[in-house]
Amino acid sequence: MNKQEFLAELRRGLQGLPQADIEERVNFYSEMIDDRMEDGLTESEAVAEIGSVGEVVSQILSDIPLTRLVKEKIKPKRPVSPWAVVLLILGFPLWLPLVIAFSAIILSIYIVVWSVIISLWAIEVTVMAGILWGIFCAVSFILQGNAIAGLISFAAGLCFAGLSIYLFFGCAAVSKGILFLTKKAAVGVKHMIVGKGN
Repeated sequence: MNKQEFLAELRRGLQGLPQADIEERVNFYSEMIDDRMEDGLTESEAVAEIGSVGEVVSQILSDIPLTRLVKEKIKPKRPVSPWAVVLLILGFPLWLPLVIAFSAIILSIYIVVWSVIISLWAIEVTVMAGILWGIFCAVSFILQGNAIAGLISFAAGLCFAGLSIYLFFGCAAVSKGILFLTKKAAVGVKHMIVGKGN
């Protein structure tokens, strides 16, 4: 893919953004390609090094705040007709509860997912406390002259230590996965707002 094809596809991918933003991004990537060509790369190598147009569009959309996209999208392109205002007012008892219900469902799903993650981390902290409790009980039993109970408590503390290591990596992986999915969902919502060619 050459520079002009890349920039044309980038312009199409950013179609729903304000024109000033599109021009700024296209000029930025045009200069980036030129800089790489000055460093000795061919035009196609410079374009390939930047990445696919889809990746670039996703990165640009992830950098733009969602509120800015929504404000830009809801700006009327032409004056609002009186009939549209009347329909909005008359439909208010129907569309407002639907919007509130949809928002509440999305928010509750998000809260439930993070509650599960917080619960997993709470289990991890509890297991780590079990390590300390096992060591404390082992020392206490040994000082009382009960070596067998002390060894059993120490072994239980070691079991908790091993379990806490596995739980830590599991909790960290789940947390990273949810953060990744949250970012992907936010970019997907931005793609829906920007639209294809609107």
